[in-house]
Amino acid sequence: MSVQTQAHPHQMHPLLKIAVEIGPLVAFFLVNARMGLFWATGVFMITAPLAVLITWRFERRVPVLPLVTAGFVLVFGGLTLILQDELFIKMKPTIVNCLFAAILLGGMAFDKSFLKSVMGPAMPPLHERGWRVLTWRWGLFFLVLALLNEIVWRNFSTDAWVNFKVFGIMPLTFVFAISQLPTVNRFLLEPDEKTP
Repeated sequence: MSVQTQAHPHQMHPLLKIAVEIGPLVAFFLVNARMGLFWATGVFMITAPLAVLITWRFERRVPVLPLVTAGFVLVFGGLTLILQDELFIKMKPTIVNCLFAAILLGGMAFDKSFLKSVMGPAMPPLHERGWRVLTWRWGLFFLVLALLNEIVWRNFSTDAWVNFKVFGIMPLTFVFAISQLPTVNRFLLEPDEKTP
């Protein structure tokens, strides 16, 4: 049995969706290469909220994770520019990933899958056990990303950290998401089963 996502009345074209999601990171990388981290941070502060607005314009819904990320970009980017200190923008991925992990893993302590709340509309119907397994895995994955970010920014150059942020975190997330497809397939609800 294969995974099929539910159709959304205002679905973005998949290529446009990818472009909107990675656009701010690509802009951050290109501007950093030409003008440095502070200029790149300013561009990131513009493009991250813009990506959320574009998604809302096409899908008529606010993407929760990009919205939270954009909020942190504005706060930590603002601190970076005001105080002229790279530390804040470099710590942003650590804090955001720890926050996501805390929400997911903390929710599990109360038998609540916040992953289902966020991703449920874009996913096929799953058994509750499937949501619990995926929530644990994504929570731990976010902790791994936070740890990797700390290792890279503390031990390597700013350019190396930017490269990791653009060419490390995104591919790792994509590979991890793909690796979860067998689990999704295993816990798919049959057509005659009720959605939990």
